[in-house]
Amino acid sequence: MNENESLTVTLTLENDEELECAVLTIFETEDREYIALLPLDEDGDNDDGQVYLYRFIDNGEDEEPGLENILDDDEFERASEAFNEWMEAQDFGDIDLDDIE
Repeated sequence: MNENESLTVTLTLENDEELECAVLTIFETEDREYIALLPLDEDGDNDDGQVYLYRFIDNGEDEEPGLENILDDDEFERASEAFNEWMEAQDFGDIDLDDIE
């Protein structure tokens, strides 16, 4: 993978529809890891800015990592706050998204 390619994962939704998502970040809060995914349309774009948060399960080098839904409201709030802090720490203000291909 070259440095301009982003890491993506394919989610299988409850209705068996597959959704390609870009991995924004994997982050930790309160000794748990989480992953932030940006759903992409068929052109590889995201127009609505919606982000999905999941609990990230590292199964080691020999197995694929796993994702779990965050069912507890308090846990989801903590993960959302940690993700928002990560977003604020990024310097997205200087990026012209029209220049990214």
